Amino acid sequence: MFTERTSVGLDVHARSVVAAAIDGQTGEVWQQRLGTSDEELLAWLGRLPGPIAAVYEAGPTGFGLARRLTAAGYRVVVAAPSRLQRPSGDRVKTDARDAAHLAKLLRLDEVTAVAVPSVTAEAARDLVRAREDARGDLMTARHRVSKLLLRQGIVWDQGKAWTVAHDGWLRGQRFDSPALQGAFDAAYDAVTAVMDRRRRLD
Repeated sequence: MFTERTSVGLDVHARSVVAAAIDGQTGEVWQQRLGTSDEELLAWLGRLPGPIAAVYEAGPTGFGLARRLTAAGYRVVVAAPSRLQRPSGDRVKTDARDAAHLAKLLRLDEVTAVAVPSVTAEAARDLVRAREDARGDLMTARHRVSKLLLRQGIVWDQGKAWTVAHDGWLRGQRFDSPALQGAFDAAYDAVTAVMDRRRRLD
């Protein structure tokens, strides 16, 4: 249940934060474009009538802002973007309107919050994402090697691919054309580089 006097919507970007605040007692509305420094945002919030609750959408900027505002004594909700109600018939989308809309939804208790992970849990998520990226990159790199060889009519037919035996066969490939040899070496080196990255992540 929303109990604070002022609701604040924050439209957060990499280089700016657009804020909108609604005073539930007077109906007064404030809007401000801010930089990304905590000091600037906290100074602006400090001029608003309290108590204050703030909301912003989960996204690429992460959860650091929620942790810092919570540490400063504010209640912060990180909204699930896919569950937010959008204004019907409003085709003009601006940062200021988005911030004001978030402030209104927070006051109406119509925001579905996502859990803010701990710093450790968020770091673990990043590690898992990096490992998944490496897996995908390895598949792509191996595909390039196989297709390059296939275009030359060279196909591995001695069992499962990407084994020790297959790797030895790959390293033994030689081409008369320097251009083709360079392309193959680069493709093979990409495979080994991604495998090394995956091992480090593991």
